[in-house]
Amino acid sequence: MLKTAQSLSRLGTESAFEVLARAGKLAAEGRDIINLGIGQPDFRTPDNIVEAGIKALRDGHHGYTPANGIPALREAVAADLHRRHGAEVNPDNVVVVPGGKPTMFFAVLMFGEPGAEIMYPNPGFPIYESVIRYSGATPVPIALEEKNGFAFDADAVLGQITDKTRLIIINSPANPTGGVTPKSEIDKLVAGLMYHPQVALMSDEIYSQMLYGGRDHVSLLNYPEIRDRLIMLDGWSKTYAMTGWRLGYAVWPDALVDDVTRLCINDHSCVNAATQYAGLEALTGPQDAVRDMVAAFDRRREIIVRRLNELPGFRCADCAGAFYAFPNIEGTGMTAREAQDRFLNEAGIATVAGTSFGAWGEGYVRFSYANSIENIEAAIERIGVILKDQ
Repeated sequence: MLKTAQSLSRLGTESAFEVLARAGKLAAEGRDIINLGIGQPDFRTPDNIVEAGIKALRDGHHGYTPANGIPALREAVAADLHRRHGAEVNPDNVVVVPGGKPTMFFAVLMFGEPGAEIMYPNPGFPIYESVIRYSGATPVPIALEEKNGFAFDADAVLGQITDKTRLIIINSPANPTGGVTPKSEIDKLVAGLMYHPQVALMSDEIYSQMLYGGRDHVSLLNYPEIRDRLIMLDGWSKTYAMTGWRLGYAVWPDALVDDVTRLCINDHSCVNAATQYAGLEALTGPQDAVRDMVAAFDRRREIIVRRLNELPGFRCADCAGAFYAFPNIEGTGMTAREAQDRFLNEAGIATVAGTSFGAWGEGYVRFSYANSIENIEAAIERIGVILKDQ
């Protein structure tokens, strides 16, 4: 009988992949499934990016690269952050990793241990809480409420800080809610953190180019007073439809660059070389495809919010960013998990229960509108049928 480490029992999972597997099984059995569950753009990676990756392979980029990423890519990241946010970033502080999750994992490993507390958004990306528990630290949820547009309340966050708090994780625009925290709350959080110099901050800004209604992204990089303890996470997966390429990055403070580089060396050595050259083309090449994708998401957002609000027992707040709707389904009389299962089993519509993103997600279901308008319309129609039959 193998005896594994007890810490493995504390690892959670990402339920969207479980739903994807169940939906795939039903589809293989002949069911007509519409997937509004997975957080993945339904667009192809732009051709110029694909060709750059192919060219890199043909040019012989087959070997190891620096653990923190090829210099040209880190320089391009710094230039892109200056272009988009006006932020000054030293390329030496940029660390390229295979996706967004390694940054989350490394940040939590640096600060998480028994006796420590790490704050995270709830409902929020499930890997935050999973990795915090794995580290042995105590996860402290930051409640994101519908009445606040699923933005965090800075006073509430600051009021939860104790002498055990090591790290605060924030995410705006947010998964799963589509919420965007306004600049006034971010200003207030940063001002309050001046009284807690021992607390680090990880800002997950992976959806930073997906905002709607004329909103602008507020990057934590633009607050010099916290740059010495800020980890800013971003990447290519969502913006450039590159989820399967596994490419992300973070900007790390000077004091942590050597530590995270050692973690990279111990964990994955380096990121695939050809993928990095594809990422370089993504940042330095034409951005038309990005604008087109965001415009398409915006059109879908308007339709899905309107249609969800037409369903009996549903109430859906506007989605400010990302590509998720997070309707309140309490009026249906179902729990989040019951709704998820009925939508999939009876209507053939894959969604994700709000409780997959934390306890504060009860009463909600996440719909990804990274799918065609035709499929979104058909999905809402099918769900409407089963709700009428309740």
